[in-house]
Amino acid sequence: MIAIPQRTAIIWLAAAVLCCFSACSARRDETVGPVEKAASSGPTIRVKPARATEIAGADADDPAIWLHAEDPARSLLLGINKAAAPAGALLVYDLEGKTLQKIEGLDRPNNVDVEYGLALQGTTTGFAILTERYRQRLRVFAIDAETRRLTDVSSPEGLRVFEGEPGERAAPMGVAVYRRPADGALFAIISRKEGPSGSYLWQYRLDDDGKGRVKATKVREFGAFSGSGEIEAVAVDDELGYVYYADEAIGVRKWHADPDHPDAGRELAVFAQHGFQGDREGIAIYFEPGGSGYILCTDQIPGNSAYHLFRREGSAGDPHDHSERVATIRGGADATDGIEATSTAMGEGFPAGLLVVMNSAGRNFLVYNWRDLVVSLPRGAAHQ
Repeated sequence: MIAIPQRTAIIWLAAAVLCCFSACSARRDETVGPVEKAASSGPTIRVKPARATEIAGADADDPAIWLHAEDPARSLLLGINKAAAPAGALLVYDLEGKTLQKIEGLDRPNNVDVEYGLALQGTTTGFAILTERYRQRLRVFAIDAETRRLTDVSSPEGLRVFEGEPGERAAPMGVAVYRRPADGALFAIISRKEGPSGSYLWQYRLDDDGKGRVKATKVREFGAFSGSGEIEAVAVDDELGYVYYADEAIGVRKWHADPDHPDAGRELAVFAQHGFQGDREGIAIYFEPGGSGYILCTDQIPGNSAYHLFRREGSAGDPHDHSERVATIRGGADATDGIEATSTAMGEGFPAGLLVVMNSAGRNFLVYNWRDLVVSLPRGAAHQ
């Protein structure tokens, strides 16, 4: 045996540890695609909710916003009670948080989204779409602008998803709808409880089935996955043509939303990788003119969740650089999952739009006035 001086041994050991750390870091980075540079943290904005909805049920989950085209003050908040049938439900609230409609009998609805421009037998309407996990399908509800009532327009045969997949790989969770500006085509992008990297998300085109109801036709599989946790939250930017989804233990991933885009198979960015205490959950987009605004992502923290804001437009010269965290919102909601935001003025109560978030402890949804946030956002950040 060769005797090694103590100091030399310590140096060798330190070098070996550093080498191992660097190799592990490299392997970790290989699982997440494009890696963001270190982000600035931005200020933390502490606000109180302007409204709280009535209780959704035993397990409130994901919210959505329907905008009334003629009278935004008559817009609606939608929310999910994520329970097995018959308790599973879609809740419809007014902007005061009062329950206007409760659609029950859903078998563990998971996430809900709202879009516009659905053409059914010559009539165009806004609609809500949700994932029904235990029945492995989508449900679509047309929204009547006059009565503000929702009606099921799902095709009985045409809305199955993840067909042929086993177990939890067939269980839909997140949903977001992309309306392609060029032709108005509608596409639902669905995440699931489990799935492989490269095809974790499936995308479906939504059309009239010829009988005034909605069918879904699969058009692609895509979506890198780190292998840690799961993917639930999905959000789409119609105007810029991007889809964002939360790889909950790693960051937010960005792809083209159009399945026919020449680069549809290439990941564009991974961001929101730093400064999170909990899982990355709900994603929302606050739209402002000229492609500016914010991408918000939930940091799921018991007792007081955080919502981190990133620039929608990216950085100067790079629309896919969302590394800068502009600000963080803290509003007292417990273990938030889903969120949604709008910049549309909604009457005197919400002149700059609102942010609505799921609140686990209250089994409901909290609504924040965006006007209360604007005054605290950093100068130079996109806001009115």
